[in-house]
Amino acid sequence: MTQSNQTAYADVQMLINGEWCNGAQGRTLPILNPATGKPMANLARAEIADLDRALDAADKGFKVWRKVSAFDRYKIMRRAGDLMRERAESIARLMVMEQGKPFAEAKMETLAAADLIDWFAEEGRRAYGRIVPARADNVTQMVVKEPVGPVAAFTPWNFPINQVVRKLSGALATGCSIIVKAPEETPASPAALIRAFVDAGVPAGVIGLVYGVPSEISEYLIAHPVIRKITFTGSTPVGKQLAALAGQHMKRATMELGGHAPAIVFDDADVDRAAKMLAGAKFRNAGQVCVSPTRFLVQEKIYERFLDAFTQYAKDLKVGDGMDPATQMGPLANGRRVSAMERIVADAVEKGAKIVAGGKRIGDAGFFFQPTVLTNVSMDARIMNEEPFGPIAPVAPFKDFDSVVAEANRLPWGLAAYAYTSSAKTAAAIGSAFESGMVSINHHGLALPEIPFGGVKDSGYGSEGGSEAIEAYLNTKLITHQTV
Repeated sequence: MTQSNQTAYADVQMLINGEWCNGAQGRTLPILNPATGKPMANLARAEIADLDRALDAADKGFKVWRKVSAFDRYKIMRRAGDLMRERAESIARLMVMEQGKPFAEAKMETLAAADLIDWFAEEGRRAYGRIVPARADNVTQMVVKEPVGPVAAFTPWNFPINQVVRKLSGALATGCSIIVKAPEETPASPAALIRAFVDAGVPAGVIGLVYGVPSEISEYLIAHPVIRKITFTGSTPVGKQLAALAGQHMKRATMELGGHAPAIVFDDADVDRAAKMLAGAKFRNAGQVCVSPTRFLVQEKIYERFLDAFTQYAKDLKVGDGMDPATQMGPLANGRRVSAMERIVADAVEKGAKIVAGGKRIGDAGFFFQPTVLTNVSMDARIMNEEPFGPIAPVAPFKDFDSVVAEANRLPWGLAAYAYTSSAKTAAAIGSAFESGMVSINHHGLALPEIPFGGVKDSGYGSEGGSEAIEAYLNTKLITHQTV
């Protein structure tokens, strides 16, 4: 796909009280194309005055939206989902230009957003209460669900639409208003998502969209009395800071944080299938995936076979501009990630690791890095102890079940974990042994709308999928009365 037939990338504005606007002082931030490293457009930067306007709008919008019936909210949301499907091609192109992932992945993310909207819209119609049998005559005990109030959402750049749509849909389905602080690196695709909701008929003030200095915005919104819930997807260190701030102000919080997913391949697994599927999952979105398999632990008997197949997959990957139909892996999202990859590889090699594929930046234009496979990696290397968030895969052998479980659970994270085995007994045992919020065995079945999505330990708390997802946006109220 050539530059001439791409969707035009224009300056990106904020949404406040139903109006697309620039910041109060007219200041902007540059938006870079990760395939070239060059600026494409400018992004409106919010000032405190803008945040105050957004908060006032969210407060008023909540009072309106909470009174809209669940059925009517459902109809508006379903229309937004339809608009996402109609606009999928153009929105996906915006995402490629600002985030870098291959067009096919960007379009898949856009279409998946429509499915998520549909699912949350349906689930919002089923936020049932209940009647609890009373102990005395003429007493009724009702448990009802009410929207928690205006929400502040903070989302990352790796999945610019996916991470927004879960929070946005959960809030709207339950009757909450929401202010989204979307990622400054990838602002146009989440803006397009929110435009679909506006065009579908969501009233002014129900959705706000702001960009700017992340720490300034988060500290102001979380502490503000209008905001009743926060939801954050990002790194564990930042998540802990925001959770602490939310705790100071007694704000409900959902935290979807970092991970360091173990991927275990037992010696009875289909080796070729495991290597192909794990490599595909590892290098998807250039490894910039919170649930990406990260530590590859392969039983000794099949270690060499797996390593050969996995390494060949990495070497054969076509890396390039996401708008090129032949591209299988695009650039990293920004220059910081390239520097981080170089430091991680250098540290591993310094500690004795061997590079069997990749290991270097590609060219000097854009933010490309080779799909990388490491062996003989020391346990004290950074790659074995820090989330790389990039296309680097350490592969190590293991002897037995107990030793690999100990390694899988060694780190403080617990977001996702993977295993491959043909034994039902081993599958049951490893599924139980993993200390992780999500476990996928013999396939990669995470992140569907209808199943839970969230972690344990330092990977956060709460869910952004399944029936559990809307509970975080609802208050439970008991109403008991006696007829006299």
